[in-house]
Amino acid sequence: MSTGAFDTFGYEKVEVIRGANGLLTGVGNAAGTINYVRKRPTNEAQGSLGLSYGSWGTVRAEVDYSTPFTDDGRWAGRVVAAHEDGESWLRANENSRHYLYGVVDGQIGENGTLTLGYSYQRAKSDGIMWGALTFMDSDGTQNAWPTSASTTQDWTYWDTTNQTAFAEYAHQLGQDWQLKVSYNYRRATGDENMFYAFLRDTDEDGTAEALDPATGLGLYGYPWGGKDEATMHLGAVTLNGHFELFGRDQEAMLGLSVARSESDSWERSADFSSPAWGALPPFPYAANAIPEPAWSELSLYSVLNQRLKRAFGATRIALSERLKAIVGVNYAEYRRNGNSYALAFDQTTRHTSPYGGLTFDFSDQVLGYVSYSDIYQPQDQVDANDRYLDASKGVNYEAGIKAQWLDQRLLTTLAVFKADQQGLATPTGEYNEFGSTIYAPVDVRSKGVELEAVGRLNDHLDLVFGYTALKLDGLNGDDTYSWVPRRTANLLLSGRLPGYEAISWGVGGRWQSDIFNVEASGFRVRQGSYLVGNAFAAWDFLPNATLQVNVNNLGDEKYINTLRYSGYYGAPRNYSLSLSWRF
Repeated sequence: MSTGAFDTFGYEKVEVIRGANGLLTGVGNAAGTINYVRKRPTNEAQGSLGLSYGSWGTVRAEVDYSTPFTDDGRWAGRVVAAHEDGESWLRANENSRHYLYGVVDGQIGENGTLTLGYSYQRAKSDGIMWGALTFMDSDGTQNAWPTSASTTQDWTYWDTTNQTAFAEYAHQLGQDWQLKVSYNYRRATGDENMFYAFLRDTDEDGTAEALDPATGLGLYGYPWGGKDEATMHLGAVTLNGHFELFGRDQEAMLGLSVARSESDSWERSADFSSPAWGALPPFPYAANAIPEPAWSELSLYSVLNQRLKRAFGATRIALSERLKAIVGVNYAEYRRNGNSYALAFDQTTRHTSPYGGLTFDFSDQVLGYVSYSDIYQPQDQVDANDRYLDASKGVNYEAGIKAQWLDQRLLTTLAVFKADQQGLATPTGEYNEFGSTIYAPVDVRSKGVELEAVGRLNDHLDLVFGYTALKLDGLNGDDTYSWVPRRTANLLLSGRLPGYEAISWGVGGRWQSDIFNVEASGFRVRQGSYLVGNAFAAWDFLPNATLQVNVNNLGDEKYINTLRYSGYYGAPRNYSLSLSWRF
């Protein structure tokens, strides 16, 4: 369940940058970076309307309209709105979301462009699940619960409100250089009442009880409520452009940024005489099995202030017609101070992250590359003493070859990678007195190979394919992070009917190898390898109108979505029917 997840209808596209990326983000993570590109006004009036209905009574409506404000098109605006409401496959879970986004841009003089935008989102989730299902019995057997299984109660909820605003001014400095100044603001609030079901520690070594296979008893309850509020500010200045060196056109980028955030968190305690504390009924129990406790008034328990200052630069240099180099560096200073319960903290770290890469054109169709990236990632997890772990640091290497086929319609990439990351926050399986997971810093080495193919096989058939083989080693040389699949693959075939191009279709899926983890009881829970297939069909019954049906999990595969934190079953077979109209 993605409580408060941002609605993506306000974005033109979502870009995924694999590997460490301290050059652009200032922190860097070996997993990658997701870049959301906001929608901007268009030069001509245009819009779209959409309606959809799907499984579990999920209804969605959306509108997107852009128009110029002036006859010459120098100023324009765009408004985007969406509403979604429905239940889910998980027992007692209901979700609703309202989203609104507006943006205006225009020219200032002959060389300047100003953009202003604002978004608002209100999300409500009832019957939320906090924690994970317990899968193992005390005799060491693994339970297979109903797909809808959840430990929640119907009085739980998590409501969030997110507001963002941004301003951006770009000024053209001659033909070759551009200066950009930007400011981003975000305010986020949350209000939640949650219920946690856990296995009680009974042994000195920290091993917990397990479920009794005969009675289903063994879980204990922990109700918690709270509110939180956070504000974030980010200002940046960047200069990018072209210059001549070695008789060739080169590119460069320089920038400075300052970010700060302040967050306060309050909690309300549940009446200790409530049945929500202590031993719970046999699992699985009903959503109304435990009455809501009486709650205390809110009290402040956490204050967190964060600051991030960055200075960065990069250049792309053509050393020859075929050989090009990319060199960059990022300096970051990160400070965190505040208090959590009775513990006060004030931490400051500084780090310089270099980046380098080479590309070589073997031919018009084949390109090879090598790259090096630094990893620097501040972490918000705490150890057994409730102190934040130090930033994780390391290095990332990658080498690959890209080739074009079928008259440049198909692009394939074969890459090998390696990342060494020190002090990565890893859950220990234990919890502190406040119910929070205890983490320990672990050195992790990952290496693997990736294969991708994207493009058009013929005039009516498109292909997207990816395969990753991964190895993860811990400090002692053994496999670690066993909840991460070592093999993954995804495939999408799509196209249009050759004899009637008004109908388009697509079929694909994702596969992953088996995963496992150890529950608090000390028993290993396992999820075998599985494949989830999806398909869609669309009909352009008018030049500007489309009817589409999507079916997810075609084979109705039953699988545990993750074994890292909140393990519960993924969605069974489900569908949605949508109608879109463009004007």
